[in-house]
Amino acid sequence: MEGNLSRQIKSICVFCGSNPGKNAKFVDAAHNLGRVLAKRKIHLVYRGGSLGLMRCMPTAAHVGGSQVLGIIPITLAEGNFVGKTVGEELRVPTMQEKMWKMINNSDAFIALPGGSGTSEKNFQITFWAQLNIHHKPIGLLNVDGLFNKLFSFLDQAWKQNFIPYSARQIFISTSTAEDDD
Repeated sequence: MEGNLSRQIKSICVFCGSNPGKNAKFVDAAHNLGRVLAKRKIHLVYRGGSLGLMRCMPTAAHVGGSQVLGIIPITLAEGNFVGKTVGEELRVPTMQEKMWKMINNSDAFIALPGGSGTSEKNFQITFWAQLNIHHKPIGLLNVDGLFNKLFSFLDQAWKQNFIPYSARQIFISTSTAEDDD
């Protein structure tokens, strides 16, 4: 989120865990990302709900003044599985519709630590970038090296000719969302 890139980006979709994780650094990073987005007046788009990192990150952004949009499938919202969405809530019929709405409402993507849902969304958005469905930056907030093995996997997949080098280079990675302003 540096320099000219941050001036062009008006909204960012963040994928993150519905659990806080064992390491307090994950929660701290989520809070900090929310604060940085608010300070830079960047709108937040996320999956909706208020569990784990999906509570602290959008709350920090919302309290800081960012517009927050939670896009959530109706079954999750009505089942009360994920808690109350922070900010505005847009209910959609399917998970696929959720992803399309996230793409259409975002200028970039960031993945924080999370589990299988976070990983699935991150790979889907990456694959869509490979297919030229979108041309938006994808960042990984590599808190405490959580994504290091993912990078090793991608390096190995490239070396074994399962993915092109351009696919390996799709991710932008940093360990913090520090605001250098």
